[in-house]
Amino acid sequence: MQEDKKAKKTNKKRNRAFMRLAILSLLVLAIGYTIYNSVTADNVEVLRVGDKAPDFTLEDMDGNRHKLSDYQGEGVFLNFWGTWCEPCVKEMPAMDRQYKEYEEQGVHILAVNIAQSDFEVQSFADRFDLSFPIAIDKSRSVMTAYNIRPLPTTVLVNPEGDIQRIITGEMTEQDIKGFMEEIKPQ
Repeated sequence: MQEDKKAKKTNKKRNRAFMRLAILSLLVLAIGYTIYNSVTADNVEVLRVGDKAPDFTLEDMDGNRHKLSDYQGEGVFLNFWGTWCEPCVKEMPAMDRQYKEYEEQGVHILAVNIAQSDFEVQSFADRFDLSFPIAIDKSRSVMTAYNIRPLPTTVLVNPEGDIQRIITGEMTEQDIKGFMEEIKPQ
């Protein structure tokens, strides 16, 4: 009986040592992975006001191709968003109203959804009866090129193709109207 207790105690110590070793190994792997990712990560430049807006081509929900450089001479209200993003949901109807006011004046909205399904995006657009072009950045390449972090983020591109302003967070209708005035061709 005494030997049985000793054997159980030895097994408990062995199991405890094994668990500690397993946890330590996982921590070392996690730290190593983090360091490796930091060292090998792509060096993405942060865009600034005044930089040339990176060109891209995306297809909208109607199958039309939109190349940013095709809008040269006009203002582009480039809005990055997601259907799950509450501020995005709030600002979309206001964006649509202002789009209807400013489209004839040379200001265009291109809403870039970040990698959601066609069904989700189309359902969202139908729910709000949105009239501006909506494209899905399925590969997240445009999001990466523009170094987009929080959603929503809006990049104002002036008629010369330069970044006029970068807005993060929710916009009011007055904000949107003012921003569209900023990028309206003279």
